[in-house]
Amino acid sequence: MTRETDATNIPDQTETRTLQFMVGILTPTPWYIPLLKLYRLLNVSLLPELKRKMTIPQISYASTAPELSDDRRYDFFSRVVPPDSFQAQAMVDIIRALGWSYVSTIASEGSYGEKGVEAFTQLSKEAGGICVAQSLKIPHNPKLEDYDKAIQQLLETQHSRAVIIFASEEDIRGVLNATKRANQVGHFLWIGSDSWGAKSSPIHQLEDVAVGAVTILPKRSSIKGFDEYFTALTLENNRRNVWFAEFWEENFDCRLLSASKREDTSRKCTGQERIGIDSKYEQEGKVQFVIDAVYAMAHALHNMQRDLCPDHPGVCPQMESAEGKTLLKYIRNTSFNGSAGTSVVFNKNGDAPGRYDLFQFQMTNSSTPEYKVVGQWVETLQLRLEELQWPDGEQEVPISVCSLPCKTGERKKRVKGMPCCWHCELCDGYQYQYDETSCRLCAYNMRPNPNRTTCQPIPIVKLEWHSPWAIIPVFLAMLGIIATIFVMATFVRYNDTPIVRASGRELSYVLLTGIFLCYIITFLMIAKPDVAVCAFRRIFLGLGMCISYAALLTKTNRIYRIFEQGKQTVTAPRFISPTSQIAITSSLICMQLLGVLVWFAVDPPNTIIDYDEQKTINPMLARGVLKCDITDLQIICSLGYSILLMVTCTIYAIKTRDVPEDFNEAKPIGFTMYTTCIVWLAFIPIFFGTAQSAEKLYIQTTTLTISMNLSASVALGMLYMPKVYIIIFHPEMNVQKRKRSFKAVVTAATMSSRLSQKPSERPNGEAKTELCENPAADPMIRIKTEMIDSSCKSHITGSKGLLSHNASNHRERSWHPQRATCLLKGVTVNEDSCKKDSGSDFQIFSFEMSLKPYSLGVPIIGL
Repeated sequence: MTRETDATNIPDQTETRTLQFMVGILTPTPWYIPLLKLYRLLNVSLLPELKRKMTIPQISYASTAPELSDDRRYDFFSRVVPPDSFQAQAMVDIIRALGWSYVSTIASEGSYGEKGVEAFTQLSKEAGGICVAQSLKIPHNPKLEDYDKAIQQLLETQHSRAVIIFASEEDIRGVLNATKRANQVGHFLWIGSDSWGAKSSPIHQLEDVAVGAVTILPKRSSIKGFDEYFTALTLENNRRNVWFAEFWEENFDCRLLSASKREDTSRKCTGQERIGIDSKYEQEGKVQFVIDAVYAMAHALHNMQRDLCPDHPGVCPQMESAEGKTLLKYIRNTSFNGSAGTSVVFNKNGDAPGRYDLFQFQMTNSSTPEYKVVGQWVETLQLRLEELQWPDGEQEVPISVCSLPCKTGERKKRVKGMPCCWHCELCDGYQYQYDETSCRLCAYNMRPNPNRTTCQPIPIVKLEWHSPWAIIPVFLAMLGIIATIFVMATFVRYNDTPIVRASGRELSYVLLTGIFLCYIITFLMIAKPDVAVCAFRRIFLGLGMCISYAALLTKTNRIYRIFEQGKQTVTAPRFISPTSQIAITSSLICMQLLGVLVWFAVDPPNTIIDYDEQKTINPMLARGVLKCDITDLQIICSLGYSILLMVTCTIYAIKTRDVPEDFNEAKPIGFTMYTTCIVWLAFIPIFFGTAQSAEKLYIQTTTLTISMNLSASVALGMLYMPKVYIIIFHPEMNVQKRKRSFKAVVTAATMSSRLSQKPSERPNGEAKTELCENPAADPMIRIKTEMIDSSCKSHITGSKGLLSHNASNHRERSWHPQRATCLLKGVTVNEDSCKKDSGSDFQIFSFEMSLKPYSLGVPIIGL
């Protein structure tokens, strides 16, 4: 015999004697004989508890139950095969590598299946990310209904396609058959334990169901020489094995004549049958581990004999009296190269290291399914994913998950008790996906990006010049500015004509300035906000209206005071001169400017970006609005003073509504104020009614600017366009006319009386007809003109003057030259003054008198 130290060859002399001591064989025999005997003798995994109590060390070649790793209960137990806990860990690693998170398990009833599934379940929980959908158990002596029921239960969780099988070969076949009966071929993705391994018997004639199955088998190799030895065994040369005759009958499906127990066949064994020729033969996969277990014990005894009996060959008394713990220590410290060329070692629990080959049952190029090695597991997984094949020709790895991955921007809402199952919820509103299970709100000036993975700045907008909201008010403002400039140029060009002078030139220019500013504010409201623009907005927002209505208020107040005082006395009212009117208007305007200055001091102008105004439900439509730091309330307060002037002016216009239409501008001013009030009454509900609208910026700005444009246009059209029309198209009416002073005197004297009469008592045109053509028609008024000095009378007749007389008491009065008055530019003078300057420019109470009813309300001077 060749003696080499490698365990795959013949052991040295010392080890041979040790083996002979163990099996009691002293004659030269093939070394496989003691291995076969030790196969039975060392299969101690069935009685570990009994051996423990007897303190007898054991080495198992096949026991893989995980509980045997508990050194507190099985402290004398060792094994050369890895425990199922390593196999379960390999399965967990495979499932994670394939991206599966939702699996089911099937176990045969008993320690192997139940403990294997238990180990897998525990390790999957520790690893995380793997959930067991269903854990099924096949009972002992199962029926077809049991397998069919198991398949139906698996189909209840459709998304759980991966199935872990810790079962016997019979149960594996039963499950595959039930799958075929249920017409679910290709649906399940099998992960088989070492009981399936690379065996063909569990899948015989079920290859189509098993395609794609990944199986695990402890690393092993065929032992050279064993096949020759075993196939040479016959009934004649192997009489020492009491079970060999039973194996012979089972292997060749025949009956031996002597003491046969088979009753299912009538065929008789001849004894000339040969293993591997007359029957199918495949080397048992555990042969390697049997050899390794024997050599592990041999190495332990050898080392023990060397230490305890250094000078004594064979077994010495010290070895015979040694306790089991001593031998256990030598077993646990044993290390050598096993029959497959791999190292044989034991950990502190007596377990061999986990080393597995990974197989997949695949269709080959010849369309013949077979097992193919696709990886290995040696403490860590090495899986060649590119070599894997799947049922129905799927190229990608099939999925086996409880819930599909959430889309970008969606968070996982876990199902209670099932960490691998979830519902996908979109991060709605202004939230973005912070991680896979939570959403967070973006900052106030941010919004989520389209896929909701992060936040991005909200776009900033402002009212653009090309926007329809801006085009209309800008167009109106440009027309108004052109018209205002045209009117102002016309008035300047014809500044010394009677119509312009009679309109009160000073207040007319002030009013035109206010109208111009009302149009200009449109451009400031639409311009891009900055500190300067915001400051000008504050100044001019209410200034244009303030100037306009201050001038109109001064005019209407003057008319009212003149006619009210004319009822009581012939003395002219105070502060009716142009200088006084300008002073009054300026003081009213200064109140507005003072308020603006206070506003500047309390709240300096600034720009802000309002993210709430256009923060829509859809964040993609959200916009930040760049605008001046002016609130709606501040806008109303700024316009409030102008509105107060407008209302006051309207009140005076109502009070002077009965002034004869031939006098000055009372009625045009009244119509202007009525229309303006209607415009602003419509403005207020629109302005505040859109405060919550997403289009607030555009609607309010457009409404405000159009309201101011309309107010300015109303004033410009009703107060100035008729005058411009006369000046340009009827210049013959814009001349100085001379009339009899008697008519002027009568008209002035009776005006206050006629104002007090009801319209029903005064027929239309009666006043003009009777007073202007026949002064004696009204018996209530009799003027003695002979009392008027002829020089003054001549002066009045040839000048633009008017004698005022108080006729409110309807009594006859005599005119005395010293009582007669001329109003020279609003200044009351006596008779001498009238004589001194007969060519002076007379101002008639800020209104003029016309003798023609078709004069369109435009005064025709020349009384």
